[in-house]
Amino acid sequence: MVVRVAERARLSQAQSITIATDDERIEVAAKAHGFAAIMTDADHPTGTDRLAQAATLLGLAPNDIVVNVQGDEPLIDPNVIDTVAHSLQTDSEADIATCASPLAAMVSASNPNVVKVVCNARGHALYFSRAAIPYARNSQGGAPVLHHIGLYAYRVSFLQAFPELTHGLLEASESLEQLRALEHGFKIKVNLIDQPNAGGVDTPEDLLKVQQTFKPQH
Repeated sequence: MVVRVAERARLSQAQSITIATDDERIEVAAKAHGFAAIMTDADHPTGTDRLAQAATLLGLAPNDIVVNVQGDEPLIDPNVIDTVAHSLQTDSEADIATCASPLAAMVSASNPNVVKVVCNARGHALYFSRAAIPYARNSQGGAPVLHHIGLYAYRVSFLQAFPELTHGLLEASESLEQLRALEHGFKIKVNLIDQPNAGGVDTPEDLLKVQQTFKPQH
């Protein structure tokens, strides 16, 4: 699956692709398929901590931009990778970039597994929540509900600072790591895209669907 993700990332405009892992089996599989791989520590509390170590091992400069593509996203759209990277390049105020799409009609805004985001007029995140935000007090001209898509681009300078940031109360309450950045004053650019992400592989049922997608057609 990780190799499939890397193959999708290779279709983006990324200058280089590296698989960061703490599992030697993944390192072997990556290199067998022609991808660079680095071994990181096994005890990182978050994926962002692992990414921070990877940036250090790769010797990246503070203003370099890294896009973190999770290893369970074999259907990731390469254009979305480009979108978050380019938006961070052009927004000097932002430290992080991510994306969101209008909440699909069949998805409940009250579902805590669907993370919502509200933004200011400059497209920077004001807050992320598992609750239904913004609250629709009336039906006249309300703001749209935006479904956050968990793909991030980071400046390396932020990644260097992240491991030292204390955990915040909002992060603990919502169990959303990105709130730590907001609580400490970092800015997150949110790109609006038309279509929701294809989704990751979180269950055996998800795996079966993805396997059918990659099944050879006769």
